[in-house]
Amino acid sequence: MSYTVKDYMEKDVPTLGDTATVTEAAKKMAKAGKGFLVILKEGQPSGIVTEHDFVQKVIAKELDPKKLLIGQIMSTPLITIDPDEDLLKASQVMRENNVRRLPVVRDDIIYGIITANDIALHCGDYVDKTVRDIVRWTTPLGL
Repeated sequence: MSYTVKDYMEKDVPTLGDTATVTEAAKKMAKAGKGFLVILKEGQPSGIVTEHDFVQKVIAKELDPKKLLIGQIMSTPLITIDPDEDLLKASQVMRENNVRRLPVVRDDIIYGIITANDIALHCGDYVDKTVRDIVRWTTPLGL
């Protein structure tokens, strides 16, 4: 049995257009209570901005957040995962790309986001389910 991303993802994903300023993005991120925003270009998911991006790409460089567009600092291309992918695949994609958040996207539609924290929080459940599946499939019938 597979344990899919859609079963563990967060469905609330804050988004913002790429022509918003960094200040507008920071306000939206604060209001959403999330440490990230998925950035849309012409209505399609094209990048992501995290708190880390604000620190490294704006504050540390002493750039003016009121004049800088969020599309200029977003991480792109957007690394995504399909909602029907397995959690292990999500973990592998995160590790290979050194990211902690994966927008869950299919056909340019955002379904949610899976984070390293989501996977860590449910790791015990995942292991328990896997062990139960192994026992169920390896136990001889009639016992």
